Amino acid sequence: MRKAEAQNPSLKYLGIMLAVVFLIAAALLFLEVWEKERGRFPDSGTEDGIVVYRGQTYKYKDTIETFLVLGLDKQDGADPAAAQADGVQTDFLMLFVFDNETEQCAAIHINRDTVTKVKRLSLGGTSVVGTYTEQIALAYNYANSENHKIRCRNTKDSVEFLLDGAKVDHYLSVTMDFVVAGCDLVGGVEVTVLDDFTGIDDALVKGKTVTLTGEQALRYVRTRYGLEDSTNLRRMERQRQYINAWYAKAVSRIKEDSAFALELVDTLGDYVVYDSSEHRLQKFAEKFDRYEFLGIREPEGRTEVGEEFLEFYPDEESLRQLVIDLFYEPAGA
Repeated sequence: MRKAEAQNPSLKYLGIMLAVVFLIAAALLFLEVWEKERGRFPDSGTEDGIVVYRGQTYKYKDTIETFLVLGLDKQDGADPAAAQADGVQTDFLMLFVFDNETEQCAAIHINRDTVTKVKRLSLGGTSVVGTYTEQIALAYNYANSENHKIRCRNTKDSVEFLLDGAKVDHYLSVTMDFVVAGCDLVGGVEVTVLDDFTGIDDALVKGKTVTLTGEQALRYVRTRYGLEDSTNLRRMERQRQYINAWYAKAVSRIKEDSAFALELVDTLGDYVVYDSSEHRLQKFAEKFDRYEFLGIREPEGRTEVGEEFLEFYPDEESLRQLVIDLFYEPAGA
């Protein structure tokens, strides 16, 4: 956002909307790692933000700011405000990493099936009663509280453990219901279908370009079982495809009609909870306007069939290198 524009109240709301849209566009979709005895950086571990990796000493960047986006899978028909009810899991996790020195931003797409350290809290979420090696999607439910923010923070803790203590500064969550409302609000979203949905939605033929409507969009980004490839990795590809298409459509609508931004903000308000002020969200909008976006990254890994569900185990070296790339710099730099 340009300085001259900041004086215009309507553009203030546009800035807030752009921040929310970009940060949660992914979350709108849903869309035993390994509890080792030693740390993720086996060369030396961490101390005061210092790690040694492959013989090189690194320090944690003090210019990093992060924003975790969560997409919640709630019970059908439940009130959006009651998304903290038992049984709710996090279907989509994306961490945005801002470097305020280089003015660059990257995103980490975390597989909801990732097995990692998850805390189970007491009734009301007042204390930790146990720590388990489980799918990260369960962290939200394991918070055992009606307080939505406690559940978000429990998920945040699991993300920090997964990334070897890399700090999550802010979080935002949204229920999957917005996929329906958001898609219809922009007048549908065009995609080229990546999988054969025959028997689930016969209109979604692999390779065919279609304009998704609300309920259809939800099926497209949510479905995994019944498809030829039922892994979450494949579903994540569809989620990213939809994110890009929906975001482009929303921005196009805003450029056509500035009043549409306020309509979108009003719609988002029924589904979104975040821990930041509107002023901070506006600041993030300004950063997205200025910063170079480096793209979305995800750890490599393998999917296995667990006792009941699919489980994703990240490759340790891939995850280690990702953390080094985005959160650290050579010591002495």
